[in-house]
Amino acid sequence: MTALHVEAASGSVLVQDLGRPGLARMGVSASGALDRAAMALANRLVGNPDDAAGLEVVLGGFRAVADADLWVAVAGAWGPVRVGGRDAWPYRAHRVRAGDPIELGPAVRGLRYALAVRGGVDETPVLGSRSRDTLAGLGPEPVRAGRMLRVGAEPAASVPLLDDDAAYPPPTGAVTLGLLPGPRADWVTDAALRALYESPWRLSASADRIGARLEGPAIERRVTAELPSEPTVAGGIQVTGAGVPTILLADRPVTGGYPVVAIVEPASLDLVAQVRPGQEIRFRHAR
Repeated sequence: MTALHVEAASGSVLVQDLGRPGLARMGVSASGALDRAAMALANRLVGNPDDAAGLEVVLGGFRAVADADLWVAVAGAWGPVRVGGRDAWPYRAHRVRAGDPIELGPAVRGLRYALAVRGGVDETPVLGSRSRDTLAGLGPEPVRAGRMLRVGAEPAASVPLLDDDAAYPPPTGAVTLGLLPGPRADWVTDAALRALYESPWRLSASADRIGARLEGPAIERRVTAELPSEPTVAGGIQVTGAGVPTILLADRPVTGGYPVVAIVEPASLDLVAQVRPGQEIRFRHAR
């Protein structure tokens, strides 16, 4: 059995695939990689199907040793990657020899690395997915030093040849996200909606896989009554009674009691996974 032996995991390291959609009626969120495009790309670089399980590594500080020859690729966050003690480019497939370490240093752009291994991380699926849902506690336990991660059988597809056009490091400046109208946009004032689009926002330190709280002007609510719980979607921007907006993410609850006044369009949602605390966010009307 091929495996990765984890020697260091100083931050959050989670097993993630593309999630378990379609189970909201059972009270189960989709979960899955926050930067879905990065995880899918890392998998394609090693010849895996897009939905193979990999590792979502926040900020770096990760080291694992392979006990057999295998292929790995890193996408998402941009930072120092080393394979077998040598510098390795992100967004490329790398051959790892048995006994060689795989190391992810502190990310300098973006927040979450997506690490794929050819064959996928072969943890036990829960409700059809190997993703860790941090709110519900479903899926594989968070990865710690000393953990052995099984690697699945090699896929039929070969490791493809991709050129440098595959590299898309996350932006370091202001990030612009497209917004769609929310179901409760009429619960806030017209001025508040204008402020949502016109004001600069910053990601709060209170951001995780459940939701990303934003810092900026208070969003004034026109309706202050309590909202009965209703379904939520990834990207929904809910506004608290104090006027604080939060972008709901993959591990959100399936229902919520705050009005959702706008929704981050799916094409922009992966960018949220790579925004660092304090980084500027602006919104535009999605077309």
